[in-house]
Amino acid sequence: MSGRKNAGKISPWLLVLISLGCFFVTYNLLTMHGRGRDGPRKFLGGGEDRDSTGSGSDPAKRFHVALTATDALYSQWQSRIMHYWYKEMRDRPGSDMGGFTRILHSGKPDGLMDEIPTMVVDPLPEGKDKGYIVLNRPWAFVQWLQKAKIVEEYILMAEPDHVFVKPLPNLAHGDEPAAFPFFYIKPTDNEKILRKFFPEEKGPVSNIDPIGNSPVIIKKAQLEKIAPTWMNVSLKMKEDQETDKAFGWVLEMYAYAVASALHGVRHSLRKDFMIQPPWDLKTDNTFIIHYTYGCDYSMKGQLTYGKIGEWRFDKRSYLQSPPPRNLSLPPPGVPESVVLH
Repeated sequence: MSGRKNAGKISPWLLVLISLGCFFVTYNLLTMHGRGRDGPRKFLGGGEDRDSTGSGSDPAKRFHVALTATDALYSQWQSRIMHYWYKEMRDRPGSDMGGFTRILHSGKPDGLMDEIPTMVVDPLPEGKDKGYIVLNRPWAFVQWLQKAKIVEEYILMAEPDHVFVKPLPNLAHGDEPAAFPFFYIKPTDNEKILRKFFPEEKGPVSNIDPIGNSPVIIKKAQLEKIAPTWMNVSLKMKEDQETDKAFGWVLEMYAYAVASALHGVRHSLRKDFMIQPPWDLKTDNTFIIHYTYGCDYSMKGQLTYGKIGEWRFDKRSYLQSPPPRNLSLPPPGVPESVVLH
């Protein structure tokens, strides 16, 4: 807002609105363009543009971007936007991004095979996920790591509802992966439950990082060891009624944190890795926007969380169809993190 006080400067809000406009134009273009002319790429494990080096990127630091997804339309429109912004940021100065793979755990190709580099993997056996679709994520990574030819030494585990807003460098340091700390992952508050999966001989529960599996930048060799354990711990947690009830939709996140700790891997906690509107307000010191929460506001720009606002954006409003092309801009006063995403 301070830019409005200086007639000789461009308002930061104007820049944000322009960025948002670009976001919507991107979506419109994606919905208008065809899928391509090549046949389906069922097993494309190495990702696209393997020789893409970023701008001055050190090949030893480059990471492969991998996200898990389903063939549901809800997952598809998010994956398309995410992949677009990966391509926009990949070759800019400061980027260590390498190849890209969408790990499709629906068991069969979908309509995006020609648009997004994809490897098809199997879902869990029917009924095994007990309706918790995210339980397929660790199993998907296990299969991908076994089948794919990944040329990068590091991997970024990402999700369809991530938008890159800046070129992402490799935030890991050697064998110390980088992860975003989630305020709701509290290992020490759940010691009784976690001791079922993290025995005392492994050390204090505080050795479990307050993280999920995404976003995480980690060495491929480390993830190859962690992923099977992550899968097994996830399944055991889901089978345990007390654990399932306590952790709910973040169960798979706790499972990754526990699996990492079982292998003695600690993560560098990077709050600047990602922001989550509407709780995080500024975008100037982050690399990813995670638009997982609904954003509800009055026309005066006041947050009405828990109550449907006069203006709202919630990705869950678009389970059966993608967002319309004529999405309205937020009202004045809404934080820039909401406007930009």
